[in-house]
Order: sequence, then C-alpha cells, then structure tokens
Amino acid sequence: MGRISEVGLCLERSTIRIFLEKQNKIAATCDDMISFTIGEPDFPTPPNIVDAAIRAVKDGKTKYAPNAGLMEFKQAVAEDLQKNYGVGYSPETEILITPSGMDNLRLASAAILDEGDEMIVNDPCWSNHPNHSKMAHGVPVYVPLREENRFAYVVEDLERAVTKKTKAILLNYPNNPTGAVISYEDLTAFCDFCKRHELIVISDEVYHDIIFDGLKFYSPAMVEGMKERVIISQSFSKSYAMTGWRLAYAAGPADIIDAMGKINENSISCVNTFVQWAGIEALKGTREYVDAMVAEFQRRRDIVYEGINQIDGLSCVKPQGAFYAFVNIKKTGLSSEEFAERLLREKHVGVVPGNGFGNSGEGFVRISYATSTEAIYEGIKRIKEFAESLE
Repeated sequence: MGRISEVGLCLERSTIRIFLEKQNKIAATCDDMISFTIGEPDFPTPPNIVDAAIRAVKDGKTKYAPNAGLMEFKQAVAEDLQKNYGVGYSPETEILITPSGMDNLRLASAAILDEGDEMIVNDPCWSNHPNHSKMAHGVPVYVPLREENRFAYVVEDLERAVTKKTKAILLNYPNNPTGAVISYEDLTAFCDFCKRHELIVISDEVYHDIIFDGLKFYSPAMVEGMKERVIISQSFSKSYAMTGWRLAYAAGPADIIDAMGKINENSISCVNTFVQWAGIEALKGTREYVDAMVAEFQRRRDIVYEGINQIDGLSCVKPQGAFYAFVNIKKTGLSSEEFAERLLREKHVGVVPGNGFGNSGEGFVRISYATSTEAIYEGIKRIKEFAESLE
C-alpha cells in the first residue's frame, strides 16, 4: 500500500507555474525581466466593487453564508444570465456560488464522473483542465485543436474520440491558451454532436466578457435543447480583475447543481459573505471599467499580433478573445521548451511553452498580453532579436 494515493500521484503541476518560478529566480538577479507568463489582468478591481465589499464588512456581513450562496447573489446571477444569454435559471436550484472557476470544474467533474468514465478535453488546453477529471477518478481523452481550423473542435475528431465510456466533454471559449472564440456555426455543430451522444458539457466561460472585434459570445446553454446537459462555469477573476477575491458561480441542471453543492458543502462550506456582496455590485453596477479594460486588451492584442507576424520564423493566428496569443515557433527548429528556456535566459522574456498545454501545443509558446504596452513593445523587440540570433 503506497503512502500517496493514485490521485495524488497522477496530478501534474501547471507548466505556467513552473515557468513563472523559473522566471522569478532569474528576475531576482536582474532588473529588466519582461513577463508574458501569468494570465491575470493587470488592472485594479473596479472601485465600485471594492466599495461594495467595504460596505458589507462595515455592515457586519462577515458571518457564514448559506452553503450554496447568498440568495440575493444567486438572484443577481439569474438576472444576468437571463439578460445576456436569454436562458432562465432558478436561483434556488440551478445556481451555485463557489470560490473559483477552477473549483466549478472540480465540483462538476466530481458530481458527474464515476471511476473510469471518460471526459473529452481539448488539446491544447489550460494546463489544469485534465486534472479535474483525474481527481474524480475519471479519464481525460484528448482531442486536438488545430491552428488551421482556428483552434475550434472538428466534429470528425470528436466522433473518433467517443467511446461507450464517454460521459462528458469540456468546452472552453474564449480559449486559454489560444485566444480562439467559437463561431455560432461551429457551436451548433458541437451541440448536435453532444446531443447525439448524450454528453454532458462542462463549459468554461471565464473569459466570456473579454472578446474583440465586435464578436458575440455564445454559450452552448443558449442552443436549443442544450440547457439540461450544460454546466456553465463563470468566474469574476478575469472580467472584473478580481483574481485574489476568489469568486465564481456554476449554473446548470438542478440535479447536477445539487450534487455539486453537497460536495461544496463538505469542502469549503461557503464562499466569503462580503465578497458575494461585491459580486452583486459587479453584476448590477456600471460596466464602464470592464468595457475600458476589454478595449485596452484589444489594443494590446493588435500590437502583439502585428509584432509577432513581422518576425521571420514566427507567426500567430489573430486572437479573438481572452488575453493570449499562441505563437507558432516551428520554423525556428526549437522545441517549445527550448525556445522558452533560451528566451528566458538570453533575453529575460518569460513565455509559456506550448507543450505544457498538451501534445498539440508542441511547436508553440503562449504570450499573455495582460501587461503594460511598454512591456509588450520591449518584449516583442527582444523576441525579434532572439529569433534573428537563431538564423
């Protein structure tokens, strides 16, 4: 009998965190590090949200909250989903308040997967995504997202991956690490596939507000006949620059939300009460800060996209959402890790190797442009110098 469980042994550390640690070690020896590694808005939390939290604390709203979340908050979530998705959710039975989008994925996986059940996961994917099925004793099955298809699922690839053990599928758009946004045409084809195979969809939508070029975000829950098989995972971290607040929600079928709620009750008990009041303000208050942040991300996206595509040997598909560019480095002849390691050591620029997001990420690196314009210009300049040194 081993000291560590199978789950404890099978989980893999995030490559993002590994490279951030390497970057920080080098940064401690220099004063010119440019970081494109971490996926965190560099903006402050909007002041109206901060003020709402302070008011809640001063008003004594610091006791335990209900396990599934404050009813006032769940009502605000239901109103927001009705307004933006055109889909009705019961605050009493179909919405659960949690501390993070990551926890939503863990709870959803634990609620629906039995040992040996398979969950389809896109490849490349956010590096923590496969671990949630593993934590539930499920099996992640990887389906490639290809650059030539703008990193969208292809139904033929999905059909080849389905077995009798397939129970769920993960959807993540706007996508981390590629910045891709799914079109409504591709989404409906995806939903038809899910209905054919009676699959449950875990839809990671934490970047839904960060979308560019006038495009519209579509959730699979908005497609006819899909609401009862979709679990929506939303977080306040990215849209409202609230990464350290730890606040999110899940919305879905009542039976699955109930199961997730029971697991939630036996793990964290409840989310911080005053933070939930801040969440109400985020949903009901002004969007001027969010809109300004998204506009700035689009401006930075343009700088990165144009800059990378002017470098011989490098290219990237134009990101349509989130704040990542997935840069194709295959012409350099270096592996993803070699490129990232050397760029870090030689030019003090931190990026994340694409293979850390799955096998299909080999030959790419991820750039997060959640940093200042000045840092982006300087970082692109150094990447160009590095690429030229390889010729």
